[in-house]
Amino acid sequence: MYFQHMFGLLYHPKAEWDSIKKEQHSLTHIYLTHLAILALIPPFALLVGTTQFGWSFIGKEFYYLTFESALPLAVGFYFALLVGMYLMAYCTYWMEKTFGADASLERCLLFTTYTSTPMFLSGLIGLVPILWLDVFVVMAAVAYTVYLLYAGVPIFMNIPEERGFIFASSILTVGLCALVGLMAATVVLWSIGFSPQIIMG
Repeated sequence: MYFQHMFGLLYHPKAEWDSIKKEQHSLTHIYLTHLAILALIPPFALLVGTTQFGWSFIGKEFYYLTFESALPLAVGFYFALLVGMYLMAYCTYWMEKTFGADASLERCLLFTTYTSTPMFLSGLIGLVPILWLDVFVVMAAVAYTVYLLYAGVPIFMNIPEERGFIFASSILTVGLCALVGLMAATVVLWSIGFSPQIIMG
């Protein structure tokens, strides 16, 4: 069912959101059947890409991470994604009453998961060791995620489009703040000795 919705969001997102909003799932079910699998994609791809294929800015000089230093980063990234998705869902749940929506925390997590699916899938590009291509693919996924967010909020939350636009903008702002916080935490961790070991190939 999840894959059917996933492809439906690619081809006819508004109709698919209308179908998704009728489903009821527990937090455990969403995590075990959706998020736990999706969140594995970017860390695994980056682990393999950075240790086996290396990274390159223009396709000539390649840089590799040692497996010993990359594995803890991949594991940390995986759990950061799981926690981050829950926090995004909780913030959505916390804001919904302000905008006249009526959705449970479980439904907010389901909405956040489906909205973020393009970004999770774009993590596969981490296997390809060319930085400019990776950035292009991820930015395209971010753009489609934003589209799903703005298209889905009014339908999924059963609110008028004008309120849905403001609600979606608020969710997007929270997501950007979370991203900046994650980047700042990464810099701090690297500065105190958790930086990866880089090898030129």
